[in-house]
Amino acid sequence: MEKKENMQNSEFHEFFVDELKDIYWAENHLAKALPKMQKAATSPELAQAFEKHTKETEGHIKTLEQVFELLGKKAEEKKCDAMDGLLKEANSIIDDTEKDTFVRDAGLILAAQKVEHYEIATYGTLRIFARYLKNQQVVKLLEQTLQNEKDTDVTLTELAEGSINKKAASE
Repeated sequence: MEKKENMQNSEFHEFFVDELKDIYWAENHLAKALPKMQKAATSPELAQAFEKHTKETEGHIKTLEQVFELLGKKAEEKKCDAMDGLLKEANSIIDDTEKDTFVRDAGLILAAQKVEHYEIATYGTLRIFARYLKNQQVVKLLEQTLQNEKDTDVTLTELAEGSINKKAASE
């Protein structure tokens, strides 16, 4: 028990918590950005994927709040510069492409997949950190979110390769 107590006060544990604050900020801001991406989408299927991921992202926020609770910490945000940049880039794609075009949709998928890959990297690493911190409940929660992010990435790839990229290339 003493070893676990020491681990909770370790620099590694504090770094882990700090990175949870970072992804918590990221998820909260993504939840606000996805409806704008949904509205900007031309393809009904892409709009539906963004709507679905908005709900999933809200679930990720709740999961992170559970993680903080399991760690005996208050759920707090720390600005995530990476997500901030990715969301600015998504807005830029919307501003720089014509409304109701598949070029815009292809750009939105690109932006969304950049976000997904960032989240996959983050949740994958945080899950491993939780393993080293010997917190199986947290590992399980982070694994569920990681799998959801991977599934979303696959959905976006299928939409791009299924029709959107071909339509964008012919516009």
